[in-house]
Amino acid sequence: MKPKTVINVQGTTVGVFNGSNSDFISITDIAKYRNQDEPFSVINNWMRSRSTIEFLGLWEKLNNSDFKPIEFDRFRN
Repeated sequence: MKPKTVINVQGTTVGVFNGSNSDFISITDIAKYRNQDEPFSVINNWMRSRSTIEFLGLWEKLNNSDFKPIEFDRFRN
């Protein structure tokens, strides 16, 4: 998917994608600021963080009516 627009953040080009009701930014583009060659390693480490997992669970609970907290507990642990 090609970004609809791009923004420049501290010298890094970040793609902005348009969804049906929301806009999304590319976390891969943001991770390239930290590691141009392997942005996936930055994202991988971020996704392993306990605070990130807790944030994602809270966001889903607040914004996803189909969220299954019991299943998420197994994932979180």
